[in-house]
Amino acid sequence: MRHFFLSVFGSIIGFFVAIVLCLFAIIGAVGSLASKSPEPQSITPNTVLSIDLREPLKDHPSSKISLGDNNTLTMTNISLALAHAKNNKNIKGLFIRANNWSVPFAYTESFRLAFEDFKSTGKFIIVHSQGFTSPSLSAYSAIASADEIWQQGATSFNLAGLRAEVGFLGGVFEHFDAHVDFLQFYEYKNAANIYTKKTFTEAHRHSITTLLEVLFDNTTASIIQSRDIAPDLLNDFLKTAPHTVIQAQEFGLIDKIGHVEDARAQARKLALGSAKSTDKKENKVHFMALSAYAGHTQTKNGENKPVIAFIGGDGAILEGYENTNPFQASINIGADTLSEAFIAAAKNKNVKAIIFRINSPGGSPTASDQILDGIKRAKKAGKPVIVSMGQYAASGGYYVSAHADKIIALPSTLTGSIGVFGGKYSLDKTLGKIGYNVEPITIGGEFGTAFSVFEPWSENNRDAYYKILEDIYKDFTLRVSEGRNMSIEQVHEIAKGRVWTGSQAKEIGLVDELGGIAKAIEVAKQLADIDPNTEIRLQTF
Repeated sequence: MRHFFLSVFGSIIGFFVAIVLCLFAIIGAVGSLASKSPEPQSITPNTVLSIDLREPLKDHPSSKISLGDNNTLTMTNISLALAHAKNNKNIKGLFIRANNWSVPFAYTESFRLAFEDFKSTGKFIIVHSQGFTSPSLSAYSAIASADEIWQQGATSFNLAGLRAEVGFLGGVFEHFDAHVDFLQFYEYKNAANIYTKKTFTEAHRHSITTLLEVLFDNTTASIIQSRDIAPDLLNDFLKTAPHTVIQAQEFGLIDKIGHVEDARAQARKLALGSAKSTDKKENKVHFMALSAYAGHTQTKNGENKPVIAFIGGDGAILEGYENTNPFQASINIGADTLSEAFIAAAKNKNVKAIIFRINSPGGSPTASDQILDGIKRAKKAGKPVIVSMGQYAASGGYYVSAHADKIIALPSTLTGSIGVFGGKYSLDKTLGKIGYNVEPITIGGEFGTAFSVFEPWSENNRDAYYKILEDIYKDFTLRVSEGRNMSIEQVHEIAKGRVWTGSQAKEIGLVDELGGIAKAIEVAKQLADIDPNTEIRLQTF
């Protein structure tokens, strides 16, 4: 028996030692990833860059490292890498594996801008798709400007239109006798509706319908321009979906039918061109991942170039620091992290301007105000601040942008949503159905019960909470009024919680210019009095 217990004890000790060793190995691997930049790879003649758009893609680089996340490309460094590559004489073109399902609409516009800029120096783009499965237009629109679009045979081409589906929980809460009470400023701040309503309000329906119409018009316009197709013909084609790949080819949306190796062979042929060399090395085509090339460009920044700071915020805006837990996939915008980044960039004498890349649906008003304070301090220190909006910069995402010197968005960026909502649900009757009872004892002011989930608001508490949200809304609209040089009346007219696309936001004065990260760099140079042709060093803070 003694040997048995010793054996068991030894096994337990060995198990825990193994766990500790594994944790050290994981931490070491994460540290290695964090400290090592991509190894530069020599750019040989006849190089073709390659990118797989089927892989998950973040908006911009983050200080966070997620275990298992080997995707080093982001929307911003794709644009920057291609802008660099277009002037490299050894790079002949780009080979793309198309996303076959769906891409955020703002991403499609970033791709289109980057791809067209890359082609402007005479380089080619070949795309291969294994079939456009989704009816959504976004995945196709992203690559519509390619020189040749290949699709695998015996696959479908399902492009049709756009659809939004909104779920409403009002009937569910009613069924279980749950009391739900939300306050919103104002009717277009419709996120609250999903908890309180059973169907669309007039304002909610109008908002969603208008957004879909603008996204549809923007996307079809880019396809029409890229593929030289008459608008009426494209609309008729979409209405008769789905189609076969042969029908799509006959219509002009697909150029060639073949497997990925056929398309890759075509890229090799275009890379070599008509010139043949007696040197076998010069007749060889090299495919290089764009992620590797992006790493190569990072080693070529140089220390003597003007510095423009890059500060990125991706996710919900929360108090505290950015989540850097490597075991957690989600990311957020930490107000402490961003405000300290702005202050550090403001104090750095080498920084000539700051680009703030924001990709956020909003979040905490308190955290948003802290970030805005950091931006104000940077501006006071003489650093121009240029906001570059990603897929969305709405609610708190617009709050933190309002005082920038210039705001740049993509046509399909979702922004605005100048408003606030809040509320509560009470489950006392719901839980009573199964015999669960909660008896409260309250000492002190009545508002101490305001956030209890076991009783509805009293009239006084509801009025008090309304006043809190009203003050937040007044503060929000005041910040926009000051930052955008508008009257309060003008801001109220375009606020009310309404979401606008980037193109709409430009028309009503919430955005200054349309474009991606390249446009933001161009504007930053202008505001910092840097010659447009001067190369800069983009330094992350």
